[in-house]
Amino acid sequence: MALDADEEILQDFLVEAGEILEKLSEQLVDLEQHPDDSDLLNAIFRGFHTVKGGAGFLQLEALVNCCHSAENVFDILRNHKRKVTPELMDVVLEALDNVNAMFEEVRNREEPTPAPDELIEALDALAKPESEDAPAAEAPTPAPEPSSAEVGQQGDQGDITDEEFEQLLDALADEKSDGQKPAGNEQVSNPAESAGSSDSDEITDDEFEALLDQLHGKGQFAGAPAEEETAKADTSTSGGSEKSSADADLISDDEFENLLDELHGKGAGPSAGSSDSEPKPAPAPSGKAEPAPEPKKAEAKAESTAAAKPASAPAPAREAAPAGETTVRVDTKRLDDIMNMVGELVLVRNRLQRLGSESEDEHMHKAVANLDVVTTDLQAAVMQTRMQPIKKVFGRFPRVVRDLARSLKKEVNLVMHGEETDLDKNLVEALADPLVHLVRNSVDHGVEAPDVREKAGKPRAGTVTLSAEQEGDHILLSIVDDGAGMDPNVLRRKAVEKGLYDQDAADRLTDNECFNLIFAAGFSTKDQISDVSGRGVGMDVVKTKIGQLNGQINIMSEQGKGTSIIIKVPLTLAIMPTLMIMLGDQSFALPLVNVVEIFHLDLTKTNIVDGKECIVVRDKVFPLFHIKRWLVHGAAGQAEPENAHVVIVAMGTKQVGFVVDQLIGQEEVVIKPLGRALQGTPGMAGATITGDGRIALIIDVPSLLQHYG
Repeated sequence: MALDADEEILQDFLVEAGEILEKLSEQLVDLEQHPDDSDLLNAIFRGFHTVKGGAGFLQLEALVNCCHSAENVFDILRNHKRKVTPELMDVVLEALDNVNAMFEEVRNREEPTPAPDELIEALDALAKPESEDAPAAEAPTPAPEPSSAEVGQQGDQGDITDEEFEQLLDALADEKSDGQKPAGNEQVSNPAESAGSSDSDEITDDEFEALLDQLHGKGQFAGAPAEEETAKADTSTSGGSEKSSADADLISDDEFENLLDELHGKGAGPSAGSSDSEPKPAPAPSGKAEPAPEPKKAEAKAESTAAAKPASAPAPAREAAPAGETTVRVDTKRLDDIMNMVGELVLVRNRLQRLGSESEDEHMHKAVANLDVVTTDLQAAVMQTRMQPIKKVFGRFPRVVRDLARSLKKEVNLVMHGEETDLDKNLVEALADPLVHLVRNSVDHGVEAPDVREKAGKPRAGTVTLSAEQEGDHILLSIVDDGAGMDPNVLRRKAVEKGLYDQDAADRLTDNECFNLIFAAGFSTKDQISDVSGRGVGMDVVKTKIGQLNGQINIMSEQGKGTSIIIKVPLTLAIMPTLMIMLGDQSFALPLVNVVEIFHLDLTKTNIVDGKECIVVRDKVFPLFHIKRWLVHGAAGQAEPENAHVVIVAMGTKQVGFVVDQLIGQEEVVIKPLGRALQGTPGMAGATITGDGRIALIIDVPSLLQHYG
């Protein structure tokens, strides 16, 4: 294995192969829905082939073997010698899992663990035609002397066998010895030598160069002109011949790609997925003029072969060359550092805006306004560099749904919308696990078995819809199923059984509050525990995780119609829009995502319900919380004011009123972690520096209510 190879080459392989493997998971599930899609079959074949080629270059034998066996299966499929079946897809998907596991080991600079022998044997069995009689009758018997034109037409037949390759070499050697001048024969071994080569399964450099000349014509690649120039200059000396052979020893990657294209057909080479976007080298090295053509029979044949090939192949490569230079790979830590510096700049901007508003200098006002515009644009641009499409998460769900539906004997279609919606890279990674759990939950709990659906007058196959859209500075994610929905009465009964509520309190719960019971720790509606669900672990973790991302999760359900789960998360975690408030002479920041409305309140007109202070607004009852009593030291003994501001904040489906002394206004803040002494303080999400230079604590609303409410 060559993991100690050039780090840049290894990184290129990890990036390219990683993208291909991500696509393969989606393409394989898609293939099961559309088994006759030849473009999809070819794309999957090329995907495995490209990963195999890169792994072979790095001498990752375990990865090469597994990809090669999978590639052979798709070669049989695309030649219509076998049909796509769920059983075949199970084996192929298991192979992909093994390839992914090996790829992760390579990423961690570990030796890849070979795939189990049983899996390779299963793949090899699937790589044979369904009827074993067909290949014997259909196998083409190779012509005794195949011409180079015939070789070029073998692209549709997949790989060329070793025997066919040896016969091709023998035929070329015979043609050279029969029809060429002695000067041109210096590079080709005689038929006897060729036969010896056939016995040892080795091809010499000279034979390989001759094969290139035969396929492409003399002088088309860098090695050929050097050979002819030297041969003309020193025909009589052996030194010239040795020099020529040394120059022609090396074959470039692009020459090898073109040779593979000739043998296999366009797009089947090891780097088929990327070769189009890579710049091709100049046809001849600098200082070499175009070689004078010699009238040879082999050259005439090579020219006619080259003319028959599409001449436009190099053109896209030249057009695409500049595109490769417009991208650069940057370490995410560097982007995080830039984001932190932009955050500091935002704080300085806020400070200057506050100072500028106190100044009467017109020039100062203009300068601060310009700084505000530039800072806002810079902040947006830096945030954009960290953005990734949510497709990075969505791409794994077709496989998750397909495997789970098969294990539960259900029929489920997954529909995805808004895959190109961008959000912060850190959020993409953080949302992956909660979304996987919610999608699995929809398939397991939501969608009914096909027979049950049929009796209810529904299609046998259920549908789970996963969608994402941007709404202002937030992303809305929804998981919707057309299953059985949830029964509020069952949830009330379970809540009483689990001891979460007594019977009277449970009866007073609204349907919406019942649905939110599934987020309680240890709560499950399943009577039987399976390897998929039933332990009551998971939904509480999902809610906690979404809360940590300053997000909200809501659930709606209708019996017999289905369930919708809506998640709302900010675009980025680095900079947060907040409502600045004052409690006494201390500043605090409330995340704006939690704020619903603000109004002025006469504190003498409150009511007491169940021992809690409440207020009625538009026929709605909101419990009131005096944050000052909890947070500001010594405030409990002070006289209560008669008037105050109330900020209604939402936490899931609950809404409560926070009583505050003063409202300062909206401000974008950069979240700074709390120091060691304050870390883990309930109700505090972090700290920030306000526009007037003071430190303000950022309130974590869910945690605050949980610990003090």
